[in-house]
Amino acid sequence: MTVAERYRTMRLIRRFEERAIELVRAGEIVGGIHPYIGQEAIAAGVCAALRVDDVVTSTHRGHGHVLAKGADPARMMAELAGRENGLNRGRGGSMHAADFSLGIYGANGIVGAGGPIATGAAWAMRQSGGDRIAVSFFGDGAVNQGVLLETLNLAALWRLPVLFVCENNGYATTLTVAAAVAGTITGRAAAFGIPASTVDGMDAEAVYEAATVAVEAARGGAGPAFLECLTYRFDAHHTWEHKAKVRYRTADELASGRARDPLDVQGARLSEVERAALDGAVEATLEHAVAFALDGPHPDPAGALDHLYRDGPHGRSGTGARMVI
Repeated sequence: MTVAERYRTMRLIRRFEERAIELVRAGEIVGGIHPYIGQEAIAAGVCAALRVDDVVTSTHRGHGHVLAKGADPARMMAELAGRENGLNRGRGGSMHAADFSLGIYGANGIVGAGGPIATGAAWAMRQSGGDRIAVSFFGDGAVNQGVLLETLNLAALWRLPVLFVCENNGYATTLTVAAAVAGTITGRAAAFGIPASTVDGMDAEAVYEAATVAVEAARGGAGPAFLECLTYRFDAHHTWEHKAKVRYRTADELASGRARDPLDVQGARLSEVERAALDGAVEATLEHAVAFALDGPHPDPAGALDHLYRDGPHGRSGTGARMVI
């Protein structure tokens, strides 16, 4: 993937999120979203270092990861809108979108919960004898979750091919990292003997280079690695904030955080003509995505229990069937 292609991925994520916010305001996406605006360089940089058959797990702020791994923007937008033509037939929504054919094992609304899923996938892939790897994306709020620390321990103990990517945007919802994290974020991984480094999460090329080194090492049997990507969330934690007018960041801080836009950092590596052409192509893609989403049918309520149970929609009624997870 080239510098231009990484820019296109970032522009796609930015405009996807902006159009999704418009649909939230119009009532077409119910429940709101957690915008990824400002953090695009991380998803674009990491996923550019991966193969199609590698696995990623994501977070509640996961649209960028899903798109960067190659998901169809139209089907992704339809999923957010709860339509039958979405990636998961409207059942996953914003926080649980998945596409197994592309190695996207799902966004996850539970903080830190994608770590053990990615690590389990890495264990299974190693057992199969191939050289596929798994990546777990998570925010700074996840580094104090016990399940993630337990996962780091097992990944290190078993030398699994998994890359842990912490997107440190400075806030866990409204709580600052300084108020929540003792020691350092990379120190969490280092304590388990996992190589850990901090990179500029506003520069897709810096992220790509660091991710490439970690990914190739994991493929070669070196075990897990950990990247802390320093970034800044330009928009709200959740679109609910647009109405609630929550104030936890000063105007000066917001201006400072937005001053170094990752799209401009990457775009500066292109000619004006090339950047304009890519922007136009992305705009056309998003026009189609929105139209595709809004034209899609809503799921039939009669099928609300479909895909929940192994033995059909009423698997619990006297059969003792297990849920498929």
